[in-house]
Amino acid sequence: MTVTEMTIPAIDLTPLIGSRIDTDIETLLSGRYARDIRALLASRVVLVFPEIGMTDEQQIAFTATLGTPANENNGYAGPDGKPQPIYRVDAAQNDQHAIRRLRNNFLWHLDGSMHEVPILASILSAKQVAPAGGETEWANTCAAFAALPEAERDALENLRVVHANWALARHSNPEPTYAEFEQSRRGPSKSQPLVWKHRSGRKSLVVGSTAAYVEGMEPLDSLDLLVRLRDWATQPQFVYRHEWKVGDMVMWDNTATLHRARPYELNCGRLMHRTVLRGEEPIA
Repeated sequence: MTVTEMTIPAIDLTPLIGSRIDTDIETLLSGRYARDIRALLASRVVLVFPEIGMTDEQQIAFTATLGTPANENNGYAGPDGKPQPIYRVDAAQNDQHAIRRLRNNFLWHLDGSMHEVPILASILSAKQVAPAGGETEWANTCAAFAALPEAERDALENLRVVHANWALARHSNPEPTYAEFEQSRRGPSKSQPLVWKHRSGRKSLVVGSTAAYVEGMEPLDSLDLLVRLRDWATQPQFVYRHEWKVGDMVMWDNTATLHRARPYELNCGRLMHRTVLRGEEPIA
């Protein structure tokens, strides 16, 4: 492992993705290293704050030092009974919709692939971990794109992919009733470039479990390309795998990664609290 030069010390976890920051809550909440953290996030795409143990209020405040928080609240109320900008990632007391959504989290995806402007970043804190499984993996889609042959990179930049709710739904419910299919088809869908040309100059692959088809391609050729690129982007050299401990906090650049949870027993009590940063640019 190598130490990244910055004013807040960070240790690279793998050559291409992930850095660990050993610091304290007061330092993070001060905001004085916010610019450094944002810069490191752009280059390393996943940042780990081991066993830092932030409360919800502290996580919300830390998120606000880094950009504009987005309210992803799903009805969670804080100690004062007021809604909090914290998203609970758990089985929601056996709610079948929540369980199906969690199963979709076992698949490689980026959040907001069907939105005009996907979220910039997520910050996830472990409140209770699974006794077995439940690790999270991230893949660096910028590094994966850069490693492709130049001729293929040039060809991919001209392609567009439709991302659709019905494509995602088929993973967790492969034999839906027609009523279920109609409902999923009424959900969001959006045509996106296969290659995201970021304002910073970075380029990343936009693939994953919401990718339905490549526009203008025969169905089998489209599926072939999407599977091949997803498989390419999630090779071990592009991936960081995190084994959670209670109190861990991990932040990732949603615009430059795919992520997934590894399978675990959904009713085991695993609980994560997430805050997010509002997106700052469309996929273009």
